[in-house]
Amino acid sequence: MAPLFLISLASIGYEIALTRYFAVAKWSEYGYWVISIVLAGFALSGVVMALGRDRFARHGTALLGGLPVLLILAAAIGYHFVTTNPFNPLQLQNAATFVPQLYNIAAYYLCLLPFFFLAGLYVGLSFVLNDHQLGRVYGFDLTGAGAGALLVLGLMALVHPFALVPCLLVPLALATPFTSGWTSRRRRGAMLLATAAALLAGEALLLADNQAQFNDFKAIYAPLHVPDSHVLARNFSPRGLYMMLDDFTERVDTDVSNDAGMLGLPGPPTSFGLYRDGNRLASLPRPGPIDVRYASATLSALPYALLAHPHVLLAGGGGGFRVAATAALGAAGIDVVEPEPMLRRALRRGLGPSPGLAGMAGLHILAESPIAAARTRGPYDLIDISGGFLDSAEANTSAFAAEAVAAYLRALTPGGIVSIPVSIREFPSYAIRMLATARRAMRLAGIAHPAEHVLAYRSAWTVRILLSNAAFTPARVAAAHSFCNARSFDISYFPGIDVAASRKDVFNDLPAVSFSQGAVVSGDGLHDAIADEALQTLLGQATSSARAFNLAPITYDRPSFYSVLRLEHLGTILRRVEILPQAEIGALVNLAVLAQAIAIALLVLAVPLVAGKALRTGGTPRAVIYFSALGLGFLFLEIFLIDRASFYLDDRTSGFALVLTGMLIFSGIGSMLSARFVARPRRGVRLAVGLIVLWGVVLALGLQPFMLATLAWPFLARAALVLLMVAPLSLALGLPFPLGLGEVGSGRFLPWAWGLNGAFSVVATPLANLMVLELGYDRVLLAALVLYVTAVITFPRSRRASL
Repeated sequence: MAPLFLISLASIGYEIALTRYFAVAKWSEYGYWVISIVLAGFALSGVVMALGRDRFARHGTALLGGLPVLLILAAAIGYHFVTTNPFNPLQLQNAATFVPQLYNIAAYYLCLLPFFFLAGLYVGLSFVLNDHQLGRVYGFDLTGAGAGALLVLGLMALVHPFALVPCLLVPLALATPFTSGWTSRRRRGAMLLATAAALLAGEALLLADNQAQFNDFKAIYAPLHVPDSHVLARNFSPRGLYMMLDDFTERVDTDVSNDAGMLGLPGPPTSFGLYRDGNRLASLPRPGPIDVRYASATLSALPYALLAHPHVLLAGGGGGFRVAATAALGAAGIDVVEPEPMLRRALRRGLGPSPGLAGMAGLHILAESPIAAARTRGPYDLIDISGGFLDSAEANTSAFAAEAVAAYLRALTPGGIVSIPVSIREFPSYAIRMLATARRAMRLAGIAHPAEHVLAYRSAWTVRILLSNAAFTPARVAAAHSFCNARSFDISYFPGIDVAASRKDVFNDLPAVSFSQGAVVSGDGLHDAIADEALQTLLGQATSSARAFNLAPITYDRPSFYSVLRLEHLGTILRRVEILPQAEIGALVNLAVLAQAIAIALLVLAVPLVAGKALRTGGTPRAVIYFSALGLGFLFLEIFLIDRASFYLDDRTSGFALVLTGMLIFSGIGSMLSARFVARPRRGVRLAVGLIVLWGVVLALGLQPFMLATLAWPFLARAALVLLMVAPLSLALGLPFPLGLGEVGSGRFLPWAWGLNGAFSVVATPLANLMVLELGYDRVLLAALVLYVTAVITFPRSRRASL
């Protein structure tokens, strides 16, 4: 089983390496294609093997010996052509340029599908040739995949993301020496030489002609190519490729009034730029005292004008500038939470020539989420979320959920303020959705009349929503007006606002975006799309934009911040796809992948019609439902657990790594234990599904309160609890698939069942992602439990049912 272990190890490593390539060179949203191509290759290999099972079985040993050579060549050649593909996602969103990009997408499939088809063929052959020990085969397949995930995550800390694939050719080559069953030593020696030659050729192609690079639409491309640009520091990590740049374009990225000069204040100073995966992460201060004289002209300064020397919980240090600005605005003490490890390191110890801030008086740098800090520390006069906090780490979206905002309100001193930034560069509807979230939060915090506790003001690019546990008084509102008028900011909402009168004094025109009309709605006069709907939203009334946008509050169950598109209006969205922000593209990519996945599933389901004999025993319909339910249910549970672990660990990468490797390895162990139930497989499946359902019910009832109660525990303790949560479930998940395969016999049904499971795994990923956006993670968990109960009911009856 060692060769199978190595092939599975390299296959999932290759998959993860490809998703890293798309995240760095393109956009991470298009990494969904990789998952689709992987599972499609596995599913199609099952189709081919089902139709030609006997021929594959006759030549199985020889094929297993030769496939590693083909896999090495397919991996190297496929990745080479991926890096030379000129795909540009911005052109995909343009009606005049999208057609060539469709051909580029098709080229990705042509480049990568051969490798995953061959990998699926290898695994399928292993099942066919070892049908007397299916649990052991599936166990080595899964544990190999788990080891591969661990290996590639370790490699990410050592090598550039573009160099991961060359490293993964080695385990593919190692599969040949471990292969047994050779008919002669001469044949074995020839295959070893062929493997060595393929390895050398593949490494030469990838290392001598590595054309992977940042595309020109990435934020880092321009500053990296201006004259005298220097990379001062580079760090490899599973969380991303970090690069620190020194070039003349780098300045502090903050929302400063255009009237700063009239106030006698300078603009933002020059800085270093910190990038992660080619996207700008933060500005880092240059050596010497940090110049934050611009601080009182920023949009975020208003709460400091309303509160005298507040004790502040600051979410996101902004590379150091935001911390220094907070101190300059009069904060008496600052607790800064910085979940992003590289930014936290920059605050504590500095990064390259950029100095750290650990010695600043009254500053405490915390390695936890703002939710944990609000629940366990304080009270605070001000909880201030930095402008770049949302996009600095994927797990930070939960900090904007209604339950989190309610925790902030409870952590305030009487009259304290929560300050929440929302970008309106793309859609004003993001601000309306945040107001709906704020209303939900205030109701959770026991505030009876939310509309009296909100003040919203903005520049042309950002709105700040201020929430207080005390109603905003006329004196505070007057002070806010004075602050905003001096800086040409607009107040979009305050208690008692006269919307019609407020439009007369708008500094920054903000028209609404209408997908129904396919354009930005901008008639005569000045506009404030937020002011038009703020009061209705805070009163819980329907607004006009709610017909075009999903304005449901952000919650722990539905934490995605950038998910305002209503997919039922897909035709209208596609007609205006050029104005969609990058963050909203993920839903459309998932829809495209889902359509392709359904086509593949239908192809796999059509195999019995081609073969002509499958329905003779009557066992095929049950097997179709059984293996389809397993493919969907396993991935649904994995996606649910990755999100919950990411929230709990406050880090998407750690949550993904622990859940993926834990589920694969423990499921592999569970599969190996399935041999104990060979005599009574139905009992084994019932026991496994009973445990899965019990586990699901316990998590549905108690997981959220438990996580919140232990959110401030040390990271290692929380990580151990995640593994403890994953292990028993995964052991049970490893049983149903091999026990079901054992019942369908060793004929053509076996590889077809393998392909069927893979095909519906293709469907599962985009379907679950779309379900999360529309229904939430709890519904995904419920759907997974229903699928496993369905599997028990439809467990195959006939052990010898075959095509």
